[in-house]
Amino acid sequence: PSHSYRLCWTKGIYNPMKFVALSLRLDFYDDRNELREGVDQKLISWLSFLGLTAIPISNSLAENALPQNTDASQLDNLLDEIGVVGIVLSGGNNLGTYPNRDQTELNLLNYAENKNLPVLGICRGMQLMASRAGVDVMRVNGHANTEHLLNGEICGSVMSYHDFAIKKCPRDYRVLAQSEDGSIEAIRHKSLPWEGWMWHPERRTIFS
Repeated sequence: PSHSYRLCWTKGIYNPMKFVALSLRLDFYDDRNELREGVDQKLISWLSFLGLTAIPISNSLAENALPQNTDASQLDNLLDEIGVVGIVLSGGNNLGTYPNRDQTELNLLNYAENKNLPVLGICRGMQLMASRAGVDVMRVNGHANTEHLLNGEICGSVMSYHDFAIKKCPRDYRVLAQSEDGSIEAIRHKSLPWEGWMWHPERRTIFS
């Protein structure tokens, strides 16, 4: 990941054994009647390369979270005890497929906003950030397992693995990159240290 110097969301927190909370995708296996949580190990390795230790956050914590503006939730207590320095929302799953994942990640964003922590939203994670800001997603063609050239503040070649894109730039964000067809590929919050990328940094990316 030679482009790691571009990761302004990690500014000031590069240091071995700094913990970041990492959300998990959900997959249901019919033959076992099991709902499993997981993440690509390459993402763990990528974060490790940056000097960050990923702490996987179970989506089951959303079931025990208390409403906002009440006492700290179980998730908030866990994050406080660990002392996380940032949040990473991983890819996988369309919004709305697993409501408990949606709620867990919204809780993570609420926590990050209250603590002014850096957030990186990857693919679905960027879509959730936009959805939280009131922007819907739309279906797009030619973005699944496809190489794209980026233009904007971030330029280069990335592999996309998504069927949905955000309809417009959310309020309080700015666009960092777009693909050839004009789809928004990266955004950054104007006041919070938050970024969203539609590509997966743990997979092949080439930045100019």
